[in-house]
Amino acid sequence: MADKEMQEKVLEAIEIAKATGKIRKGANEVTKALEKGQAKLVAYAKDVQPPEIVMHLPLLAKEKDVLAVEISTKEELGAAAGLEVGTSAVAIVQEGDARNIIKELKK
Repeated sequence: MADKEMQEKVLEAIEIAKATGKIRKGANEVTKALEKGQAKLVAYAKDVQPPEIVMHLPLLAKEKDVLAVEISTKEELGAAAGLEVGTSAVAIVQEGDARNIIKELKK
């Protein structure tokens, strides 16, 4: 799957999960969701400063066998999560109607 296409699918999954499931926003919440084994999908922003804030997320996600996708900007991620501001990371903890999109992304 092309990178941009994958990012759009992930953002779509976040929007759907926000409406029909449950999401966690922010690097700390996402880290907690991963550590507790609740995260089904993780998205983190590429333009976070300093990068150390989200640097551990892809490693932790891999350890927990969760798909982690880098999104170009915090603004895109924040908008998908229904925020008026950017966010460093988002985790889907209950898929809701986004279950099929997440399955498709994992392939």
